[in-house]
Amino acid sequence: MKRATKLFDRITSFSVLIASAHKACRRKRSKRPVIRFLFDLEPEILSLQHDLLSGRYGPGEYTSFTITDPKERLISAAPFRDRVLHHAITTGLEPILERRFITHSYACRRGKGTHAALRQAQSFSRRNRYFLKCDIRKFYQSIDHDRLKSMLRGLNALSVHQE
Repeated sequence: MKRATKLFDRITSFSVLIASAHKACRRKRSKRPVIRFLFDLEPEILSLQHDLLSGRYGPGEYTSFTITDPKERLISAAPFRDRVLHHAITTGLEPILERRFITHSYACRRGKGTHAALRQAQSFSRRNRYFLKCDIRKFYQSIDHDRLKSMLRGLNALSVHQE
């Protein structure tokens, strides 16, 4: 297998972090933390970049709240600065991970989404006698995070070479 090279350099580049800040603030521009971050955008990005490059970055404290949509769910929201980094990481990892996903996975993927999933489900239901729709209760809270982190660390050995 080939390795992704210079991935960290790309994720921590000033231009990627700026673009990530703009992505992270979509539909959130009126929120105070976003306004504060954007007011001092360049110093905030330089600070984040410095923390990442020096190895001093640490995630901020998440805010947790419960929504009912239609069932009760616990939501944990990262601070805006961390969301900027999440977007930068996604920018770097998405092309690598996308090649490894199965075709019929639709959530949070470019060119997929709810409508494509519905069309595919309708197609499957026309060809098959039985159809199962299910939801695993508290699935994300039940994930073994140590195992997941271990698997993600192993991606370097499994990813495609990029320069």
